[in-house]
Amino acid sequence: MSRLQVVSGKGGTGKTTVAAALALALATEGKRTLLVEVEGRQGIAQLFETEALPYEERKIAVSSGGGEVFALAIDAERALLDYLQMFYKLGSAGRALKKLGAIDFATTIAPGVRDVLLTGKACEAVRRRTKQGAYAYDYVVMDAPPTGRITRFLNVNDEVAGLAKFGPIHHQAQAVMRVLKSPQTAVHLVTLLEEMPVQETADGVAELHAADLPVGKVIVNMVRPHILDGDAVRSASGDRRKEIAKALTAAGVSGAAKLVTPLLEQAVEHAQRVELEREQRDTLNRLEVPSYELPLLSEGVDLAGLYQLAKELRKQGTGS
Repeated sequence: MSRLQVVSGKGGTGKTTVAAALALALATEGKRTLLVEVEGRQGIAQLFETEALPYEERKIAVSSGGGEVFALAIDAERALLDYLQMFYKLGSAGRALKKLGAIDFATTIAPGVRDVLLTGKACEAVRRRTKQGAYAYDYVVMDAPPTGRITRFLNVNDEVAGLAKFGPIHHQAQAVMRVLKSPQTAVHLVTLLEEMPVQETADGVAELHAADLPVGKVIVNMVRPHILDGDAVRSASGDRRKEIAKALTAAGVSGAAKLVTPLLEQAVEHAQRVELEREQRDTLNRLEVPSYELPLLSEGVDLAGLYQLAKELRKQGTGS
């Protein structure tokens, strides 16, 4: 199992929810997981029903068997200050640069600097060890940018390493890419069984392969149950409407004759959706990437729902 689990997905597919559930699923039997947020949306804090995350690692949940989930919202400016202190010993000078606006300039104007800092901080957590020599975290889960820019986000250190031929920036970028392009990393793509998310997932898989970045799983989220199939709809249509109305009346349903048409319309709509989802599944299967599936939670995703999704992931092999 890769120690850095990167979770991406088209907007609206629930990638932050999946990342949070994955962190809970991995934090089993005493394991420690760090859940990292890089987009500054505080989505993790909302899901875990806690206050906004500071720029520090904070325990936010206990999982199955006493495992622990920690969270970190990476701030690019603070990460740059850490970087300046680590490589150039610019502690107070770095803080002065922040007051002058130089830090903000570097992280918003300089190409790629922000992404280098964000990925670098996550990879540092992957490599970090305790005084006893054990890894500080068994797993690091990154709630990453959307599929459309995940490859560039992860590959930016390669570009920086090419620009800076020597020195600490070069060595830092090389160290990050050694993690990101190794078996230590898996990049998961979250999708729905809908045409646009599935197409973006297919494009994302191709781009990751082309950049030699390790593809993990396709995680199909919000899967709805199949109540009726096409055969069931066909058997309930046509000249059987009177028979259906009689069956509804016998079951104690009042006004059954008026209900038959809208019920059949809903059944046809359901069967059409099932067929569309089957087509999207076929497209995903052609990618030849292993997959997980998570159900649609009818009550929405709250903290209890996160634990339910984590349980589903464990059933499918995550954390084993």
